[in-house]
Amino acid sequence: MVSAYAAAPFAELEELMRDRLGRECLYVPSCRLGLYLALRHWCAPGGRVLMSPVNDDVIFFVVLAAGLRPVQAPLDPRDGSIDMTAVPEEIWRDLSAVLTTNLYGNPDPAPELRARCDALGIPLIEDAAHAIGSSADGRPVGSYGEAAVFSLSKHTGAKTGGFLAVADPAVRGELAAARDALLDPYRPTAELAHLLRPYAEATVRGLRLVGAAHAVMRRLGMEEREEIRMPLRADELKQALPDAPRLTPFHSWVRVDMHDYRLRPGRGRLRRTTAKLARLDAVLAACRAGTEVLSGSEYGGDGSVQPLFRVPLLVADRDAAIAALAARRITTGYLYDPPLDAYAPGFTEPSPAPEGAAWFARHALPVDPRRAPEVLSVLRAAGAEPVRPPRGGSRPGV
Repeated sequence: MVSAYAAAPFAELEELMRDRLGRECLYVPSCRLGLYLALRHWCAPGGRVLMSPVNDDVIFFVVLAAGLRPVQAPLDPRDGSIDMTAVPEEIWRDLSAVLTTNLYGNPDPAPELRARCDALGIPLIEDAAHAIGSSADGRPVGSYGEAAVFSLSKHTGAKTGGFLAVADPAVRGELAAARDALLDPYRPTAELAHLLRPYAEATVRGLRLVGAAHAVMRRLGMEEREEIRMPLRADELKQALPDAPRLTPFHSWVRVDMHDYRLRPGRGRLRRTTAKLARLDAVLAACRAGTEVLSGSEYGGDGSVQPLFRVPLLVADRDAAIAALAARRITTGYLYDPPLDAYAPGFTEPSPAPEGAAWFARHALPVDPRRAPEVLSVLRAAGAEPVRPPRGGSRPGV
């Protein structure tokens, strides 16, 4: 007898993730679409959501598209995790949900946040895009909330796809129907472009045409930001807000760097993604080893060793460090500066204690742990100065 899962085109991917996490998992074309589904399912429009201000701006626009008001949380300057003790009681009492970030794979204090959300009767939603291999208090990140979203564009390098994991299997059918209603039809041209992209990138980089590679990626909508943050376009955003909760009015923000974020995938894309997910454990082992090296260096923070997607080294002059790495063809990405309350004033509730987030956003240098020896060699040769975070923060052990 063929199960319902076996009949679905995403069955193998969902089974791999379900076995890893121990929760029901729904395949989605992107983490951002999965987050939108979760917010729409668990949060009534008009609610207020506590989230990290050091976060991808796309996530900020997803929260707005879901008809919710972002509330920026204080952060621990050591690793960018949520500092629960700095959130005033009046903010806790007025929340509809908490959204974690698990920045670069460093876990937010999920056990404590779970307990607080239970006491308040509100959902905890985990953004685990960077944290597919991380754990908190002995449990996988993504196993604490009512829902968690994962990305297959990060550790696996699939550049497409993700999962929405849920605590209650009974809601899977409703979420799957909501996903299917939002999917754009399969496009053969988009499928071909996705399958050819790794070969094109390898060719231009092999020829040392890195600038040309970025130009091509921008042309295809895979890399659009000229600066760290995308242009806010405040006047247009004000016009879009009354139409929430809907994705379409926010499409031009939510699609940035991933125009296929709601595209129904083809067989070739799914086969490649499945193969990459099956090799995840080897990637995580390499990331953990590199994280241990970098965390033990003079630039390391105070976080526990996890298989981080990027290790946020702490340097006095981040821009100079980025330039030194770029000279050796080491690209620095996944920067989130300025914090969201400075980037989008008026569209979010500001953090009640913004200093930790501002300090971390200014000094964090996220680097690929798999290039740990090379990164340290470049930084030391360039004379990059390490910097220690200010005292404060209440991050528990993980």
